[in-house]
Amino acid sequence: MPFFHHQPINPPVTKPNTTYTEGENPEKDAWHTVFFIENHLDHNSYPEQVATPEQVRFMVYTEEDERFYPCSDRMFESIMSRNNPEFVQAKYDDVLRRILNVIDTQIEDENENDFLKALVKIKFMHETRDVIMLPSRLEKRLLRVFINHSHIQYPFLSEKAFRNKSAVTSMKSEPFNNALNLIDSSHLKEPPKTISEIRKLTDCLEMKRLFTISVENSLWMSAKSAGYSEEDFLNIFARNFTGNGADLLFDLLCIRGNKESQEARKKILWLTDEAGEVMADMAIIKYLVKLGHKIIVVFKDGPLFTKVDFYDALEDDTLADELKGAMFIREKNLGKNEIIRIIRSDNDIIAISDGISENINLLLTSTTFARFFKEADFVVSRGHDQKRRFFDTHFQFTQDIFNISEGENDSVDISYKPKHPSVIKFSYGDLEKKARIIIDQMADAKKKGMTVIFYSGIIGSVPGKIRTAKKIMSVFIQRLKEQFAMTSIINPSEYYESGMDADDLMYMWEMVQRSGLIDIWRFQTYNDIAEAFQIMGRKVPPEWVGKDATFSTGCTKEMKIACEVLEKHPEMQVIGPSREKFMRRNEYGVGKMYDRRLGNICKL
Repeated sequence: MPFFHHQPINPPVTKPNTTYTEGENPEKDAWHTVFFIENHLDHNSYPEQVATPEQVRFMVYTEEDERFYPCSDRMFESIMSRNNPEFVQAKYDDVLRRILNVIDTQIEDENENDFLKALVKIKFMHETRDVIMLPSRLEKRLLRVFINHSHIQYPFLSEKAFRNKSAVTSMKSEPFNNALNLIDSSHLKEPPKTISEIRKLTDCLEMKRLFTISVENSLWMSAKSAGYSEEDFLNIFARNFTGNGADLLFDLLCIRGNKESQEARKKILWLTDEAGEVMADMAIIKYLVKLGHKIIVVFKDGPLFTKVDFYDALEDDTLADELKGAMFIREKNLGKNEIIRIIRSDNDIIAISDGISENINLLLTSTTFARFFKEADFVVSRGHDQKRRFFDTHFQFTQDIFNISEGENDSVDISYKPKHPSVIKFSYGDLEKKARIIIDQMADAKKKGMTVIFYSGIIGSVPGKIRTAKKIMSVFIQRLKEQFAMTSIINPSEYYESGMDADDLMYMWEMVQRSGLIDIWRFQTYNDIAEAFQIMGRKVPPEWVGKDATFSTGCTKEMKIACEVLEKHPEMQVIGPSREKFMRRNEYGVGKMYDRRLGNICKL
């Protein structure tokens, strides 16, 4: 029976299993918006906490007018249509039980115990009365109430430390290592004929054994594991593998790569889950590094029951010891250039937080996490909680997603969800090739005695006007080509491709701009824009009146680059608005091509 019963507000009726399209019904639009507002997941209401739609698209492929929600389809449908209130209420009750159990295990004083329970129940009633709250969001709020009023910042710190220590003790025991290294005739029924084949066989065998350990909860939750024999571990290694992703994952992993073999060397975003279990993860991760892969290990940003968090990675002696030599990233808002420098560094294990203190929620993860997600080759998620978020939803993602969980009949279940087939991904290698082609064209022009002009102008800084901006630039540059002899003019608008965001473009163009091959760097003026409209036989539209390169976030960044290039190449000329005027635009909204402050203004 549920703890409490509510009489919820009835929303507009939505038929089950129908895809809702925004804009069809104002009432439904409002109800869906209320869902996001009440769960603190609406970017317009909470711009500092909730990711922009553009950042979310680093990770989730959404159709036009489709809005991502961070829960299973069943949960979203139940909340929106009210067709399964018992399902939602049961999840609420599970949350309340977990929080009350935390109070009982952490608070011995009877008065304080009673107070916290009463406080949590009142908050529970308040948050669930309309049955619109996601259970995961409810859980985070109730846990935060407990932490704030008990002043116990990390309530499961000791238990997590015990789990990690127990797991490592078992995995460093002589019986474990004897079993891990054992090969008998059953493994050599068809002996490999080459050294590389033998190496791959042993790599896969050891990898699979480590994967079986990763779901063996007794290693960190049972004292008897300290006495496991070699035979006990061999029995664990005999677990079957189930799921549609096992063969594919091992094919991707069991290839020895190196820094020169980029195709074999994978960049893997590894989402850790439970304390104790993470020690098995670290054994797998270290083996993957040995095979040549680079791993971005992701921890929770703050306490969430026994989930392993960034504090544990830094302060838990057992886990910190396993992470020695890893590069820890504390910055939550790294840009693309910094991300790529880190990926290209000699650090094979990179530790970050996801920016949240709840089960994976891509609307709230940090910019750093989103950009690493975008740059990875694939994602490995761990456990049933993460599996629900990635697999029990119709949404597809920008990366292939694997999940490793305990399956039925003591199996290791490895699930696979391919990225959306329409995803367009520009790796930094792709962008560098595009930059190199442009640089080579510039070099050829200079060999012919031509003057190279780079033209910087507005492309995406007026939201929704990219097509017009490209037309303005192309028309004006064509006029310059007609006027100037022996010149090669670089028109950035000709190189924009669908799928590119501001991160991609700035990364590509910066390489071109720092090449030292530019003779004249011209920044767009308002007169340029007005002349372009005159050539097209049109009056200047109001949104373009008075605009020039100083209005563009990208051009502002490019002016800073131009000043740096001038120090090395003082012969380069810079033409356009004065440098002092390039101070208005500071930062892109993540994934946008315009200053994040302009979004709301341009909607008016």
